[in-house]
Formats: sequence, structure tokens, C-alpha cells
Amino acid sequence: MARDRSLDIAVTGISARLPGPAQPDKWWTALTEGRVLTTRYERADLLAAGAPAALVDDPDYVPVRGHLPDADRFDNTLFRVSPREAEMMDPQHRLMLETAWAALEDAGTGPFDRAPTTAVYASASGSGYLRAMVAGGRLDPLTLEDALHGTEPDFMASLISYKLGLTGPAVAVQTACSSSLVAVHMAIQALLSGDCDQALVVAAGIGFPQAGHLHVRGGILSATGVCRPFDESADGVVVGSGVAAVVLRRLPDALTGGPQPYGVILGTAINNDGSAKAGYYAPSVGGQEAVIRAALRAADVDARSVGYLEAHATGTRLGDPIEWAAATAAYGGMGARAGQIAVGAVKANIGHLDNAAGLAGLIKALRVVCAGVLPPVAGFSRINPMLDTEGSPLYIPTTAGPWTGPGPRRAAISSFGIGGTNAHVLVEQAPRREPVRRTGRRSRLVLLSAAGAEAVRRRGHDLAGHLAEHRPDLADVSFTLCAGRAPLPERLAVAGRDADEVAHRLAAGAGVVRGRCPAQRPAPVVFLFPGQGAQYPGMAAPFAEALPGFAAALDRCLAAFDPELAARLRTALYDPAAGLDTTELAQPALFAVEYAAQQALAELGIAPVAVLGHSLGEITAACVAGVFDLPDAARFVAARGRAMQACPDGAMLAVGAGADRVAELIAGQPLELAAINGPDSCVVAGPVPAVTAFAERLGEATFTRRLRTTRAFHSALIEPAVPVLAAELAGMGLHRPVLPFASNLTGRLVPPEAALEPNLFVDSARRPVRFADALGAVARRFPGALMLEVGPGRALSALAEAVLLPAVALCPARFGSGPDEVLTALGALWTQGQPVDVAALCAEGERIHLPTYPFAGPRWIAPEALSRQLSVAAPAPCVPAAEPEPNPDPAALLAGLWAELLGHAELTGDSDFFELGGDSLLITRLARRVNQELGIQVPLRAMLAGRTLGRQTAIISDLVERAAAPFRAAG
Repeated sequence: MARDRSLDIAVTGISARLPGPAQPDKWWTALTEGRVLTTRYERADLLAAGAPAALVDDPDYVPVRGHLPDADRFDNTLFRVSPREAEMMDPQHRLMLETAWAALEDAGTGPFDRAPTTAVYASASGSGYLRAMVAGGRLDPLTLEDALHGTEPDFMASLISYKLGLTGPAVAVQTACSSSLVAVHMAIQALLSGDCDQALVVAAGIGFPQAGHLHVRGGILSATGVCRPFDESADGVVVGSGVAAVVLRRLPDALTGGPQPYGVILGTAINNDGSAKAGYYAPSVGGQEAVIRAALRAADVDARSVGYLEAHATGTRLGDPIEWAAATAAYGGMGARAGQIAVGAVKANIGHLDNAAGLAGLIKALRVVCAGVLPPVAGFSRINPMLDTEGSPLYIPTTAGPWTGPGPRRAAISSFGIGGTNAHVLVEQAPRREPVRRTGRRSRLVLLSAAGAEAVRRRGHDLAGHLAEHRPDLADVSFTLCAGRAPLPERLAVAGRDADEVAHRLAAGAGVVRGRCPAQRPAPVVFLFPGQGAQYPGMAAPFAEALPGFAAALDRCLAAFDPELAARLRTALYDPAAGLDTTELAQPALFAVEYAAQQALAELGIAPVAVLGHSLGEITAACVAGVFDLPDAARFVAARGRAMQACPDGAMLAVGAGADRVAELIAGQPLELAAINGPDSCVVAGPVPAVTAFAERLGEATFTRRLRTTRAFHSALIEPAVPVLAAELAGMGLHRPVLPFASNLTGRLVPPEAALEPNLFVDSARRPVRFADALGAVARRFPGALMLEVGPGRALSALAEAVLLPAVALCPARFGSGPDEVLTALGALWTQGQPVDVAALCAEGERIHLPTYPFAGPRWIAPEALSRQLSVAAPAPCVPAAEPEPNPDPAALLAGLWAELLGHAELTGDSDFFELGGDSLLITRLARRVNQELGIQVPLRAMLAGRTLGRQTAIISDLVERAAAPFRAAG
């Protein structure tokens, strides 16, 4: 009968920093090669780290440890931790925050994701960092309180939940060496009872300073500095430093909504030895055997199906024989065959990680069942004669070999804590998820973000390497990065059709857009709608593929036209080989694309504060502003196109000169100024021979470009269309605008609810387009606004950029644009903090494992932790009392206190106390210090509401002024 899998738990995310290679694959390779990854220190290095010279020079001192590089680095800005708070935080806690963040990202959920509900089970070793600060003797009572909050294990789980926005239970687990595996057991119980949907288990064991140990005869620490579990030469354990985290979910949930699991936890058990042992520190055969049997029963698996045991394996003379006997009795007694179970011991490679040891063993065991490789015990030579190997189901592999037993591959992990709390876990290789079969290659948007510019660059580099090596489905990459990563300020976006293409673009920097999300609200957006000349056959296709909602909006728009015209428009809009040069078709086609694109943008969350169109684009702008209903706008645009098609042939020429200069150049010729687009950008229009002759006369001395049109818009040649447009408008009821739009005729902004001149859109067709003035009016009304060109091409974006206005073109290339360009433009909006619904853009995909955050913060060690010797100050000389100094300047005082409490030196009036890592508790410290220095009572509520340095300075200055007023009056 098949076992019930409803209680199985998937491991969906892993992150660890362990002695040895930083890359997980290289670390695993080192284990399979049987390499010892501990470090033997030089004396100078130990002294520099802070180890006392007397201890280092002791003959029994062993300068060996499983060393963790850069354990003092911390990306504090990512976690909104001030520099001073970072200094006071135990390195264990710092790295647990980073590792927890990375594990969640690896699980495809990411921090601040409220669904699923995530619990935290955290464990850390005793704080040597706190002991160093206390020994320095420089902690005043308030600083000591900060140090306790930043170092004691009681606060760690809640701090992770707070900093990562997790709302499930947050529990600190402390059972010494078995803590992290006990935490796994407790997390699983919470999952099965429904307390959470996802559980994060994180643990650290990092001593301060990282150094060797003093060997004591009869103790558990190795005299040789080599941990040799189950070996005849075993003489004790070596200490190691590390931090690890795993993310757990119920298996059915993981298989439907998570990445491919690393493995499945089948059952767990914990117990305690009680008093039936030689002493408090001694292990117990009975207790260990009982916990193994309980875990096998909980897993509901046959002992004969287990092929690997990651042992607790401290390499001690007492512990190893007891553990061997207990595992032999449990597995042998439940049916395991002789020589069936390979024994592993990661402590031989990296040392004993104390509270994090169980998680290190779990991660190694998951690698074993995933890879199907049994690694050797590092440094093993011959079996300890005190181990009863006769008939035992256990054996020690001396070289790496393949898993030979039947599947599925199953392994076990033991972890035993000083004092007798035992834990045992059974794991199994994960069932493979069937990949989703997707047809065709579609453009996908890839979004990356980080706390700083250098970090986002590293994220791009890491992702490029991963894509080039593994070539995952780009839909899965896009979805995972969107749904499984927290959006951070520094951002990057790139689009492509497959992993290789995106990897190349990331590596080369081509097609990549970067931006920074502002701390406050994003810039207002102004929509720019281009006019005739921007159109090309098939121009709707890239929008339809890349912009959700566009195709449906285009269908609604085309339905407003005459059916015959709508059919012609549909063909021209989707078929690159169709003709689209005639005015009667080009104008309604442009209107339809622009209208549908802005409708789709609205569905994505992008709403303009104002709209501005160029020539034909003014009709789109007016429709978006509510002046025209869609049916009326479609009828007017169609009539406009037909009427202008019936006008005489003409030509238009862009000229790189100002309006006054162009007016001088065309004086006396049958040419007119048709558009004033910028300080050095105009368009002239007139008969074809006159335009041709004018261009030839200007030659190469002045920039010119012939526009793609057969009509001379905004000139006398268009006058036959004027009566037709007036008649068409006469039958329409124009509405007052609900949104500001800029008039081509006047170059001014028409405010909401303003009454419109009846002939506005008739006169606009005949008179010059005053686009430069209109652009300036919009910029003055909405300073800092972002110009978004909604339509094909980037002619209007270029005009905006020429006058130093930020601009984005939705489909920058006029001809041959693909969905990559549209997606990249939408990504550019996201990089600037615009509220783009990126979930709609990246919706098709599955969560997969991708590179996680590239932490590389500065080093943080508190001055208190470096103070090893208590200095005795000489008695101060007796001097006459000085005159009391006047109260300090409130601005200087407050800036100094901010710098002291937060650790930030570069402050401005806009600096925000809470954005710099402050909190309500630190505000109370700030208020207390101000009270002491100035002798005034500062209301906490006012300081909390003030937030910025400038506002708080004004509050305190006002209080000082009011306190001094009675004394001045008396004087």
C-alpha cells in the first residue's frame, strides 16, 4: 500500500554560508572529494582578530577553526538598519537576516510576500560578541540595552519577521547543538497544524572572534585540530562558523505553487535523554535510539529503504560509540540490512557549527539524495575499534560512490544537543515536476532590483551567468523575479525572447534600462500622442504581443468605425506587408493604436496627469481627456482622414532651425510654417516642388528631413478639408475635459472643466502646431513630469529630451519594432517607480530557483567589542569651576545626536530618522538626550511626527524659544 503523502514537507528554499567554497556546487564538490575545509590560523591573524596573546601562546591552544570569511560584513541599508545599530548587532544576527532573505528568494516567494503566511524558527549560539562588548567596560545602561536586543537569541526570530515582513509565528529555539534540527521539527508541526503556510528555519553558529580553541585533556575539543568522526584517531571536535536557512512548505502546495523542491521531509522526531545517563553532558544510547525509531514511525517508511545517515558525529571518544550503537540498534532493530546505510559526517569537513550544525547536516543530506552520490567522511583512515561493526547496518564510505539502493533515495539526519535534546529527520529525493510545455518564443520582461546601484549590477551579472549556463525557460525567469523578489529602489529591466538573448544583453549592457524608484511618490506622467508620419504597416502587432489588454481595447476601438473601414484598418495594423501610406487610412490607424495603448496602460496602472498630442495625436489626447466620446472621436478622425486625402498633393520638411529663422528662410515662397516643435526644430509645408527646391537650397548647412506624407498638413493646401471638419464637428457634442490637455493651436494647457472653442479642432488642422509651447506649458504646470510617448516611434520623446525633459517612448522604433521594445519601455517605467502592474506583464510562468541577493555590505564591528583592556584614568587635576556654557545651538545639537545614535555623518534637513534606520525606541533616546542637554521637555509625539532633521530642529528651536521668552520679558 502506498504511503500517505499528505503529511510530507517539501524543502523549497536553501541558503547557507559555510566554511569552504562560497558557491553551493563547489562546496558540494569539495565534500564529494573528501576535503577538509577548516582553517589553521597564523598567530598574527589571531591577534588581529582579537584573540588574547596569552591564550594564543598557550601550549594547548589549537589555532584551527571552520572559518567563515567576511562574517563581519552586513548589507545594513537593505534591512533599514542604521550604521550604529549594525555595529551593536551580533554578526550571527546580521548574517541570519541575509541568509533568511536569500532562502526566501530561493524558494521563489521573497520577503514582504504576505501570501503564503510565513513562520520563522530561529536559533543562534551564545553571543561572544556581547561578551566582548561587556568585557570592554564601555557600555552605559542604554547602550547595553541596545546590545542585548541586537545579540540575545530571544529577539532574533521576531527581528527577522519584522525586517522581512513575515506574519506567521516567530519562535526562538534553543536546545544547544540540536537547535536547528529541533526547529525544523517544530516548523513542520506548525505547517501541519495550519499555523502557517510556509516556514523559514534559520540558525547560526559564529564565534567572536573567529579563532581556535584551548584543548583540555578529557574535553570534547580536538588536540590535533582535526575532527575524525568514527575514526580510530578521533580525539574530539573542531569548532566551525556558519549560518544556514531552509524554507519548508507542505508538499502538495510546493508541487503546485513553488519551485522544484530540493527534497521531501518524510518524518521527524525529538525527545530528551532525561536522567538515564552518566551525567548532564553525556549522551544516551536509549534516548538516541528512541528518537530514531520515533522518526521512522512518523515517516511511515521501512528502515530498509534508508541508504544514508548524516550523523551528529562529533569525533569524540564517548559520543561516537554511543551514536553508532544507538543508530545500529534502531535501524537494525527495525529491519535494516547489514552494511546498508552509508554514514556521513559534515563536521569532518567544516567543523561543528553549534546551533547551526543540524541545518548543515540537513542541507548535505538533501544534496546526497538529489545527486545520488555518497560522499566519504573526510580524513577517515580506519574504524574506531570501540564501534561494534559486526552486523551493523552502518558503514563508513572512504571514497565518493554512486547510490546503489532502490529508489526513491532516502536519507536520515541526526542532531543531538548538550543536555540531551535529540532530533532525527528522514528525507527523500523530491518527485520531479513535469515542465510546462510552451509553444513558440515570446518576448519576456526580466526585472531586477537591489538596495544600491552596485548591487543591482551584481544581480545582473549573476543572472546572466545563470541563464547562460542553465538556459531556463524565460517565462519562468520573468515570473519568478516578479513574484518572488521584493521590489527595491535601484532597478534594472531587460527584455528578450530566450535565456541566451537576455544573458547576452545583461552581459553587454545592450537593451538594458536602469533607474531608481524615488523614496516618495514617482514623477507624474504626461502622455504624448504622435501624429501622422509615425505610422507603419503592422504597428499594432508589437503592442498586442507585449501589452496586456491592448488587443481587446483595439477591438473595441475598431468597432467604433464603419465596418468596411474597420476591416481595412485591422489588416493594415497587423500585416507588415499591407499599405498604410494614404491619409484616409493612416490617421484612423494611428488613432486606434494610440487609444488602445492608453487604455491598456490604464489597466496596468499608468494614468496621466495631462495629455498632449501632435496634430492628429491631439484628437487622441482630447478623447482621453474626455472631450470626445469614442464613437464621436472615431467618426471625426475618419472624416478628417478622408477630407485631407481629398486635398491636393503636398510635402513637409523638418528643419533644424528656430521659428524666426525658418520664417526668414521661407519668406516669399509658397511655403508655410506647419509646426514649431522646439527651439531648433520646425516643419515647413507646401507644394512638392517648392519643398524640394527649399531642401536643395538649404543643402547640408542646415539639417533637413523629408517627412513620410503626401499632404502638406497645416498649410493652405489643406483648406479644402476645413469646411468638412467644421460640418462634422457641428453635429457632435464636445464635453468639458476631465483631464488637462495641451492645445496645438494656442500652445497652452486647457484645464479640466474649461469651455472649449467650437472650432478648436478645425483651426488646429489648418494652423501651425505649437508643440514646443504646449510642451513648455505642461512642464511648467507639472514640474519633473515624465513624458510617455504613446504610439509608434519616438519623435515626440526626442523633442522632449531636447529641452531636457525626461521621456520614455512606448515603442521607440517606428519600423520593425518588436514586443521587446514595448516591454523594455514598460520596464523603464517600473525602474522609475511608476505603478506598473508588472504581475500582469510577467504572469505566465512557474517559480524556479534563480540567483539570490548578492550581499556585499561594509564591515561593522562596534568600538566596544574591540576594547579588550579596561583603562584606568588618572585622577583629574583640581581646577576652578568654569563658567557654565550657554545652551548649544539646537540645530548643531540635534545633528550631532542623530549622527551618534544612527551612525550617519552626512545629514541634510530632509534626512528621515526612520529611513536611516531609526525607530520609536531610539526616538525616546533622542528626546531624553535633548532634555538633558537643553533642559526642556520634548514631546515624543511631536518628534515621531517630525521624522526629518529639519522638522525636528524646528520643533526643538520653537521649544527653546518659548522657554526663553519669560526670561527676556523679565529682563
